[in-house]
Parts: sequence; C-alpha cells; structure tokens
Amino acid sequence: VSPQCFMIWNHSLDVPLQGSFILLGFPGPPSLHIGLFLLFLVMYVLTVAGNLAIISLVGAHQHLRTPMYFFLCNLSFLEIWFTTACVPKTLATFASQNGAISWAGCATQMYFVFSLGCTEYFLLAVMAYDRYLAICLPLRYVGIMTPALAVQLALASWLCGFSVISVPVTLITRLSFCGSRVINHFFCDIAPWIVLSCTDTRVVELTSFGIAFCVILGSCGITLVSYVYIIVTIVRIPSNQGRHRAFSTCSSHLTVVLIWYGSTIFLHVRTSVESSLDLTKVVTVLNTIVTPVLNPFIYTLRNKDVKEALCRMVKRR
Repeated sequence: VSPQCFMIWNHSLDVPLQGSFILLGFPGPPSLHIGLFLLFLVMYVLTVAGNLAIISLVGAHQHLRTPMYFFLCNLSFLEIWFTTACVPKTLATFASQNGAISWAGCATQMYFVFSLGCTEYFLLAVMAYDRYLAICLPLRYVGIMTPALAVQLALASWLCGFSVISVPVTLITRLSFCGSRVINHFFCDIAPWIVLSCTDTRVVELTSFGIAFCVILGSCGITLVSYVYIIVTIVRIPSNQGRHRAFSTCSSHLTVVLIWYGSTIFLHVRTSVESSLDLTKVVTVLNTIVTPVLNPFIYTLRNKDVKEALCRMVKRR
C-alpha cells in the first residue's frame, strides 16, 4: 500500500494513527465485502454450532466418554475459540469498512490466535498417540491411557501452546513503528506486523521461525511416527473387515491432520516474511476459517459412533 493510498483511506475513515493500526483485509468493491461478510458469517456460525454439537453429543452419551472423544471435545472447544479470535473482528471490518484496531487489541489477538494454533498442533499429536495405543497396543490401551493421563496430556497441550508463543509475541510487541500502520491481513498476523517495523527484526524473525519449526516438526514427528506404526499394524491384520474397522477409528483424525498441516506448513515455516503476504492471506482463510468448520462434519460423517449418537439425538427430538 503506497503512503498516498494509505493517507487517502485513513482520511476517509477518520481513524487516528497514533497507537492504532489499520487491518487492510480484502481490498475491493462493496459488493465483494458484502459477499465475504455473508460467507464468513455463515462459516463462523457453522463452526460454533458444529463444534458445540460435538461437545454436547459426547457429554450426553455415556459410551462416548472415552479418551478419544475427550480429546475430540478439547479440539472442538479449541476450534470455537480459534475462529472467534479473528473472525468477529473481520466481520466488523467488512460491516463498517473501518479496519482500525488498537495496539493492545492487535497484540492480544495475535497472542490468542497463535497460542490456540500451537495448542492445536499439540492436541493433534496427542490424538495420534492415542490412536497408536488403541490400534497397536489394544490389550494395554485401557491400562496406559487412563482418564488421569488423558487429562494430563490435554492440559499439557494447552499449557505448552500458550507458553511457547509468549516469547515471540513479547519480542514483537517491543518493535517500533515509525511509518505506515496498515497491516496487510484480515487479522493481526506476525508477518505483516514485522514488515511494518522500522527497527531491526532479525531476532524476532529467527525466534518466530525457530519456535514455529520446533512446534511443527515436533508435533508432526509424533504424528508421523504414530501413523507409521498404525499403518504397519493395520496392514498385518488378516481380515479385510478387521483392517477396515481399525482404519475407521483413525480416518477422521488423519483427514484433519492432512488439512491442518497442508495449510499451516506454508504459513509458518518460512525464512522471509516480506514475500507472499497476499497469498498468505488466502491460505490463512483455509487455516483459520475453513478447517474449523470442516472438523465437525469430518468427525460426524466419518465416525460411526458420533454419527449414531447424532441420529439417536435427532430421533428423540
């Protein structure tokens, strides 16, 4: 965005620059903003309703109160807050054509979006480990994956997710801004924030890259190793029915993992933050809006137990 364009836009919005930023969002005609507003609103409502439905189903049916569905409830709860951290502000920007956001609001949004994102990496790795125990060590599963261990693993995922992101966010909030304050994104992302700084950002970039690399590589490693053992075990099952039954218990999780890693590896594992910001916005929509709304449908349509519980609930009502 050129300084001239920024001055014209800011004047038309009558937004003071001091201590605030402007979320650029998706520049275009009003018709585009109306269409995107409706699309984002529908997907947000579906995300909240779908994930709340999964949490309600697990709570209402005794046979679903197992470690696997306990982790699924954690994932659904996380998805609700993950999309809530960025979508309502985006909807407000579309509706008012005013992308102003305070410095504190931007830093807070950044912290929660990336903390919840890191937590999702850890939760998906824990769920992969749970499926490894259930398929590869079925006779020892109940003894190993106790309710206490499930709670500890879920709690550790949340604590690690919110702790690890505090380091780069703290460094980022210490940056100085002496020029344009237009963030080329629809929420306060780390990369566009760094681009706006007029101070040396090499430490921040390396720290952000290092933490993202460790989180992604670590969680991906656990997930990958778990599924290698799972696939080997499934292949060794003599009957087709047994192989199908074993694979059906992890197919939903595997689908979510592929969608999540396919979009986020591009977003976070980069050495340069100054390139491909427009492409980053498009991929971020998949990561922050599309994936959370798909998860309830994936687990409902591909999971026999959840599907049967949902059918029973609908018939009762």
